[in-house]
Amino acid sequence: MKKIVILLLCVFSTLLAFSQSNKDIAKIYIKRANTAIETAVDYKGALVSFEKAMEKTDSITDRSVAGLGAKIYFELGQIKKSNEYISQYFILNKNKSTEEYVGYMEFFVMIQEALEEKEAEEKRLEEERLRKERELKRIDSLKTAWTTKSDALSLKLDSIYAFNKNKLALYKNEGSFGIIKDNGEVFKEANSYKHGFNFDGYFVLLNKKENPTKIYTYNSETKSEFVLPDVAEFNPLSTNYGKVTYARGNGRIVAYPNETKEALVYDIEERKFVKISDIKSFLKKLRKADIIDKYKDQSVRLNSDKWYFFGGHLGGGIHPLFNEDNTLYGYLNSATGKEISASDVGHLGTLYNSKIQSKRRNKVYWVDKNGEKVKAPENEAGEYKGSSIVKRLENGNYQFLQKGIIILGDKKLEKLADFLRNNKK
Repeated sequence: MKKIVILLLCVFSTLLAFSQSNKDIAKIYIKRANTAIETAVDYKGALVSFEKAMEKTDSITDRSVAGLGAKIYFELGQIKKSNEYISQYFILNKNKSTEEYVGYMEFFVMIQEALEEKEAEEKRLEEERLRKERELKRIDSLKTAWTTKSDALSLKLDSIYAFNKNKLALYKNEGSFGIIKDNGEVFKEANSYKHGFNFDGYFVLLNKKENPTKIYTYNSETKSEFVLPDVAEFNPLSTNYGKVTYARGNGRIVAYPNETKEALVYDIEERKFVKISDIKSFLKKLRKADIIDKYKDQSVRLNSDKWYFFGGHLGGGIHPLFNEDNTLYGYLNSATGKEISASDVGHLGTLYNSKIQSKRRNKVYWVDKNGEKVKAPENEAGEYKGSSIVKRLENGNYQFLQKGIIILGDKKLEKLADFLRNNKK
């Protein structure tokens, strides 16, 4: 028991000494804080010393220390902290008659006014924050609304080709071809035609890329559309159009149907097949001119013992020649007697403005009447002069813009910045 009492006395003595030591250290820091203010008006330096003093202090029992803390924090703009210390000062000083008390009371009023100003400013800043937050939400809401409208004015298509002077272009969607206007309005739906091309103002759509059985044409100048007759009307044995060439500015399109020894030439505007009216008389004339050696029915012999079927007229004196097995041998220039090999030029279209489309191995070339390669002719469809710009979005959809305004048919959507500005309220 005696040992326990001795131990407790030792602990108490140690704690008392430690407490006394902390008080002495705190006094030194308080003195430094006062010196910093009195000699250099250094409130930041005073705060450092004051806070070190507070670390060594359990509670403030000296009103001058409380007053010092109130002054330091006030000068440094920490009004709430200053108010805490001034409150502690008045707890420790109940003598209201002293000049010091009156001075601190005036200081207290300053703190309360500063608190009110601070609270008012904090309230203003909070209201401003809430206002900005509401504004951002409103803008986000408008952006969402604009994006929704924008998406509704876009088209999900595979691709859109170049527009011509009549403001029309081919487009492709899900493997089918159609025709679209420069305002995004679909003129001819892409649903059943799997291949298409346009030249000289004519749009041609085929229900199959190879050996089509249906051909749709549209003249963008006259705004007339037409589906060619069934190929069986040209030849009852034919089941498809075979190779199909461009429709040219003369309104004629050429195809090479299966099971036939004749090129199909169709005048789209006249709505009729184009054939030599009196083939016998025509061949007789060629024989007299020594262009062919012999002829029999619709077969001709040139400078060999082999006979070829005389397969019609492409214009300009160019005539297709077919082998007995219906394959294309080549062409005869009836004006010069020159033979043109199909292996060199492939399938030829109609002659127009001294040039013929040559379609060989699914590639397009241009040749003259002698089968010599020439520069491509000027496309009579002309260059697009409209104001529409076609833009592909990140999601792959297409949009049409005119002067920055999104359009789709008769629907329009202003730029996002204008939309936000015009919907401020």
